Amino acid sequence: MSSAAWRAQFAAEARAERPDLALLCLLLATEADPALDENAMDRAQIELDRLAGMLPYGLRGGRAWANAVTELLGGHLGFHGTPADYDRLSSSLLHEVLRRRRGLPILLSVVWLEVARRAGAPVYGLGLPGHFVVGFGDPEEGVVVDPFAGGASLGTGPAELASGPREPARTLGIVQRILANIRAWASARPEQSGVALWAVELSLLLPSHPAALRYERARLLVERGSFREGAAELDAYAAVVSAVDADAADRIRAEAVSARALLN
Repeated sequence: MSSAAWRAQFAAEARAERPDLALLCLLLATEADPALDENAMDRAQIELDRLAGMLPYGLRGGRAWANAVTELLGGHLGFHGTPADYDRLSSSLLHEVLRRRRGLPILLSVVWLEVARRAGAPVYGLGLPGHFVVGFGDPEEGVVVDPFAGGASLGTGPAELASGPREPARTLGIVQRILANIRAWASARPEQSGVALWAVELSLLLPSHPAALRYERARLLVERGSFREGAAELDAYAAVVSAVDADAADRIRAEAVSARALLN
């Protein structure tokens, strides 16, 4: 399937009534791994099903589910993260995390969420500043585990957990955060501007996204030598910004002029 076809499927799934988190993660991974075809995606989904089938039946309550999922994934199978995982793009790709049993906190949390959900557990993701964890049962119960630490129980330890209501992360919010992680990874590596570009473009396909992503895409296009397209995007974004900040719009239009000058 072509990249355009994968993107169309990604956009359609993102607008579904109940978006499939695992499918969206696999669809975005096709941008990074050309070998990830429909068969490989099916195998990843089957693996999540297989892991869910390894959980015991008849569990009741958030604590029982948290213990069972952690014992399986973090204990028996060894899913966890290390500092070195932050240096690898594969740590943000679901099929690679399933293969390596290593990844970023949010991707390991996706594994915990998808396995537990398939088994019927009351489970949710919880985004914290700079981290992502998984909760079981009623959010007010406080049964929270850290998949990056192999499922270690957090209880109400971190201040972020102890204060305020715990709002379960939405599927599209999780996907947006994964793409933001990929953009951050690429921005620290100028040679990976192509990765940054596809991560921005997928983010723009989500129903709700920051308008500033259009500016980020325009600058990446210029950086990668697509001066005409980048300049057009800069002008389009300036038109949006002009309604709230005329000076900023003028600066962006000046960037567009500079980009077009590079065509000569």
